[in-house]
Order: sequence, then C-alpha cells, then structure tokens
Amino acid sequence: MDEISKKIEVIGLSAWFGDKQALKSINMYMQEKCITAIIGPSGCGKSTFVRCLNRMHETIPGAAAGGRIMLDGENINDPKIDPVLVRRKVGMVFQKPAPFPTMSIYDNVASGIKLNGRTNKSELDRVVEQSLKQAAIWEEVKDSLSKPGIGLSGGQQQRLCIARALAVKPEVLLLDEPCSALDPISTGKIEELLHELKKEFTIVIVTHNMQQAARVADFTGFFLLGDLIEFDVTKNIFTAPADKRTEEYVTGRFG
Repeated sequence: MDEISKKIEVIGLSAWFGDKQALKSINMYMQEKCITAIIGPSGCGKSTFVRCLNRMHETIPGAAAGGRIMLDGENINDPKIDPVLVRRKVGMVFQKPAPFPTMSIYDNVASGIKLNGRTNKSELDRVVEQSLKQAAIWEEVKDSLSKPGIGLSGGQQQRLCIARALAVKPEVLLLDEPCSALDPISTGKIEELLHELKKEFTIVIVTHNMQQAARVADFTGFFLLGDLIEFDVTKNIFTAPADKRTEEYVTGRFG
C-alpha cells in the first residue's frame, strides 16, 4: 500500500458482553479522509467494532473492551480520556433514521451545538445551514425548518441525522448500516453524499451490502465470528482476496 496517514489505529482490540467475547484482538487502521467498510455476516462483531471506536460499547450494561484505539496517536481507551470528548470527535449515525421526534428540523441539527453551550442565534443559523448543505438536504428542507424532523421521508431523515452528527464538527463519522432501511434511490443519495464527505472526514461504514462496500469504500475489513479475517484495499478484497473465507463471503457462498 502507498504511504498512509492513519487517523485511527486499532491495536489488539477485544470486546465482551458479559462472558461472551464479541471481538478478538483486532488490529487495523482507518486512513484519514478515506472510507473504510466493515463487512461480514450477522453476529460477526461489525456493530460492536464501530461502537468501540467512540466508546459507545461501554455504555451497554455488562459490556467491556480492552486494547488500544489510537485517534491521532492518543489512546481513547485511556481511563483519563473523557468519553464525551471522544464522541464529539467521533460522530455516529445509526441503522434506523432517528430524528428527535418532538423537535423541528432546525432544532434536530442545532441540538448538539446547544448542548456544547453555543446558543448564539446567528451562529446556530449558520451551522444548521452549513450542516444541512453538507448532508445534501438543504434544498429539500430550507423552507420547512420549523416542521418536525419526523415528518420527512426515511432517506431524508437519515440525511438529517447525518447533518445532526456533522453540526458538532466531528473528525470521524461512523455509520452503522445507514442504508439498510432505505429504498434504492435514497441509498444512492447517501452513497453520493459519502463520496463528498470523505473530502473532509474520515468515514467508517458498516454494511451488509457487498455492492455498497465495493462502490463507496477505499478500504474494507472482513469480520467473521469476532475475528478480523482480512483487511485490505477494497478492490483487492473483492477481486483478489488473500483468505479463502473472504472469497467465499464476497462471492455469496455463505453469510
């Protein structure tokens, strides 16, 4: 591989739910301003892995993690690191679009900024507009910002959630199967958006859709039963995988 700039480096990451081990000593990295896809069958540890990257895994009762996750060379698993600060740098968008149901489109996007103590109206207006533009939804909602976010279509709701994540200026964006509940047209819009966003952000996407990983990702990691089987440039994963299990999965023989 060419010389790389590692935004995140994962070293010996293991994770548990009680006595059950979900991840087994994972070693990989996320290159800065690139998209990394995490693929694998259900139950292989994909979602657990991305939730470890912003310390959301530990919020689950009985969950634990070990190993190092280096963000710009600093171990976010260090007990001295405030997980709230980690989550400001590493934003997350979930599988099911989840706008805050009682809030307007405007307030959905502004909510995180307000939590950080920024309440100047002109600044909020600027950040809300900028975030909605970054999420490629501004033109669709600019005349209805006071309407409930929950009234948007599924694809629009997901882009609204992306705008909400972008508003607090993260450096990394995690997306856990963001298109699984969306129709093909909405999925296409999200994929186009990801190509634009990687000019500014490092992106990690969990997907069960092999074609989506091949279309959007620069790098891909294949997980199976809590192990990272293979991590490489996406083209290699899909055209010349080094492990027979990877080949069997990406060609649809199991999973």
